[in-house]
Order: sequence, then structure tokens, then C-alpha cells
Amino acid sequence: MAGFKLLLSQSRRLSLPHFSSSRFLSLHRSLSSSSSDSQSLPIQPVSYAPKPKDPPQPDQTLQSTPPEEGTRSTLSREDLRYVKDVPNISPISYPTRVAPLPEDRVGEARDQESEEMARESRKIQAESRAWRTPFRVAAEEEKVVIPFPMLIMPEKKNEKRPVLDLMDAIREVKGNAKANFDETVEAHVRLGIDQKRSELIVRGTMALPHGAKKEVKVAVFAEGADADDARAAGADIVGGVDLIEEIASTGKVDYDRCFSTHSFMKRLYKISKILNQHGLMPNPKQGTVTKDVTKAVKEAKQGQVKFRMDKTSIVHVGIGKVSLSEEFLRDNVGAFMNSLLLAKPAGLKKTSKYAGYVNSFHICSTMGPGFRVSIQSLSRAADHYSKVYLNA
Repeated sequence: MAGFKLLLSQSRRLSLPHFSSSRFLSLHRSLSSSSSDSQSLPIQPVSYAPKPKDPPQPDQTLQSTPPEEGTRSTLSREDLRYVKDVPNISPISYPTRVAPLPEDRVGEARDQESEEMARESRKIQAESRAWRTPFRVAAEEEKVVIPFPMLIMPEKKNEKRPVLDLMDAIREVKGNAKANFDETVEAHVRLGIDQKRSELIVRGTMALPHGAKKEVKVAVFAEGADADDARAAGADIVGGVDLIEEIASTGKVDYDRCFSTHSFMKRLYKISKILNQHGLMPNPKQGTVTKDVTKAVKEAKQGQVKFRMDKTSIVHVGIGKVSLSEEFLRDNVGAFMNSLLLAKPAGLKKTSKYAGYVNSFHICSTMGPGFRVSIQSLSRAADHYSKVYLNA
């Protein structure tokens, strides 16, 4: 009632034309009558019988053909969507197959199959043997045997090579020279001299008896009879004080070897700096300061070779070409050993010629391996050179 009164008061306040008071009164009466009836007459519950369920259908297989007209289909609507356009397929039954036994086959086929099986078994056995022995495969049919691989032992770096005679070493050097040019035969001598002692440095010159013929321009500082002897021996430039002044003023040196007498050594200190720049300053240890000017000039014209000990106490020098004969190379080695003995320092405390002075001697070609030479064969070669070329 309170709600209805509130609604009626609002409608009057708004003065709506389509909601009149008569209508609200009729609505009020209907609601009040329905509410009084509901209180006087109770509502009876109504119960309905449950709908019986369909009995469960057995599993039906899909029919291969759609049902005929006028007959009830056992398939659902969803199943009919898939089978309505399927053609008629009649069921086919296949007879059971049994594999034939070996005794049921014909004699020829049985023999052929037995041969194939025997061949296959031999192949399998051969493969199994090959896997067991990977380095040797022995097939029964061909009898092919692969030999076991040979192992090559590498050379040891610290293994000492045998010491050869001089002639044998020269043959080995000539045999191992396989370059496209005429290689030079080199000699490498390790000396037993302390490298820290500068007064024991070994240096010198030598004239190879079978050296390469090369034009050498020789200058001699001498006056008087020594100057005449130098000109007669074939010296290219001979002079005294005038030659020294010319070199000091111009600073030019255009010759390969330089010799001087002992009397001119004091005057050469004026141009010593210029000569040292070219390595031409006369030195008594190198044999360029001499009394016999004729011999010195002739040896220089023949082709002299310089040698000097390096920082590791080793002397390196070329003693000829591979194209020379074995005897000529032996003579050149003898000439080198003779010059090396003459350049032996006086302060070396050894009585023997070679002991403590020459520790090892190797010869090789420019591109070939080296071979060590015995000291005894080197001594024989030096003696042979002295007898043939120096005492002749």
C-alpha cells in the first residue's frame, strides 16, 4: 500500500495526462482483490508423470546403401549425410593364405633357393671376417689378401749423422744438388774459440787453385822498386802520396783490392776512414800489408776469397761450384784448410794443429743438406795442397 501511495503521489505531482486517477483506482482494486483471493485460496502443487525413456538400441553398422522409400531407416540424420551418395559395394571375402613349406615346392625351385641361401651365408661370413680383421680381407672365392701397412719411422732431430771422408762427402754433395742453377759448395767450420775474446778473432784471405775466373781491380800503395814490381805483376792502380791526396780530396774508391807496403801504413791513416767504409783498409792479418808485392798482386788477380769468424765462432766460405770435379773441390778444400791454419791466433793454448781449434767441419751445396767431414781427411787434403801448389 505504501508503494502504491508513493506512485500515486508522484503521478499527481507530474500531472501526466494519460495516467488518470480512475485508472489508478481500478488498478488498486484489482491488486487488492487478487491479494485477498490469494490469501483465501491456497495454491495446489501439480505433478506430471515422467516421460518414459527410449530403450537402448544395439550397435548398428552403417549401411552401404540409403534406405528405400517407404521404409524406416535405422541410421540417424547425421549418418545419412555421409552414406546417401555412396555407391553400392558388395562385401568380398578373401580366402586365408598359408605360406608353402619347403617340402611342398618343386625340386628345381628348392635347389635354386638353397644355392641362393648358401651364397648369401658365405657373403655374410666374409663380411663378418672383414670387420674382425680390418687390415686383411680374405675372400673365399677370390683369395685376395691386402698386406699390412708398413710404418715409416720419422727421423730423430738429435740423431748424429755419420762422419764421412772428404771425397765421400763431396760425392754426396754433388749427388744431392738438384737445383736448376750451378750451386755453390759451402764450407762451415765451427772453431773452439771464445767469441767474447776479440783478440782471438780469425780472419784471412785465400787463393783457390780452381776458383772462378773473375776480373779484380787491384790498387797498390808503394813507391820506388815496389811500385815497379806491382806494375809488372799486373796492378791496375799504383801510387804513393799523390794517390793518397787524390782519395782524401775526392773520397772515391773504384777498386776491389788494396795492398800496401809496411813503409806506407803510417801515411794511410789519413784516408783510413774512407777505406774502412769500403772494407779496403790494408791489414797485416789479412795479408794485404806485405813485402812481396808481386805475389800478393798475382794471387789477387787469380781470385782470392776472404773469410772471417762470425759471432757464433763459425766460419762460412764458398769453395767452388758443383760443376767442378771431385779432385778440384778437394784441392779447394785443402787451400782453405791451409789458410785457416795460417790464421790461427797465437794466443790459443793448444799444441796440436786441429785439436781445440777446429771442432767440426761441414760441407753442403746452396740448396742441399750438409755432411760432416772427418778431421783426418781434411789434414790429408791440406798436406796434398801444400805439396802440389806451394812447394812446386
